[in-house]
Amino acid sequence: MIVTGSMSDPYIPINESLKTTRTCFELIEKYGFGLTIQTKSNLVLKDIELLKKINQKAKCVVAITLTTFDEALCKIIEPNVCTSKERFEALKILRDNGIKTVVWLNPILPFINDTVENIQPLLDYCVEAEVCGILCFGMGMTLREGSREYFYEKLDKHFPGLKAKYDKKYGNSYIISSDNDKQLMGILHEVCVANNIICNTDKVFEFMGTLDEKADYRQGELF
Repeated sequence: MIVTGSMSDPYIPINESLKTTRTCFELIEKYGFGLTIQTKSNLVLKDIELLKKINQKAKCVVAITLTTFDEALCKIIEPNVCTSKERFEALKILRDNGIKTVVWLNPILPFINDTVENIQPLLDYCVEAEVCGILCFGMGMTLREGSREYFYEKLDKHFPGLKAKYDKKYGNSYIISSDNDKQLMGILHEVCVANNIICNTDKVFEFMGTLDEKADYRQGELF
């Protein structure tokens, strides 16, 4: 399995002209490797016929991020990318074409979208789209030096007064955990168990990184 999107979305704007992502996928298909794509973009649907070919030879998984059910709030938190509703529609299309999917339920921002009213409908999306797994490292986020300053600047712009609450509660902490973590993770676990969705992080990563057994599977040499 070859995984793309861990450090940068494979569908960044420049890819539209360079076509590097599709070229990589064509090589993966040619040599019979498996593929896991991590993305926030429904642009993955442009490559769906190629992904189906990869899936026929080996295995293809698409992991899509969902964080915010409210569309207006989503556009503030995740600008310059399609909304959660559009990503949900992409999940269903992938499902209907035999492509297995996973949802990343991170980051969840304290005081903003760390509520039952936000998480429950996102989980409903996952159930309806029949995702295979949900990745969540806890309800919260991480803030490194540099990203913290950028995040606080955006808080001042879009949520006046909220920066002071973050400063008081979290200071310069790297791990920013929601006070609602226990409740929301409990809901997540219940939904996953009831709908046969993998939610153990190690098992989800194993699923994304391991080829299924196929009698006719033959992998060539990439280099």
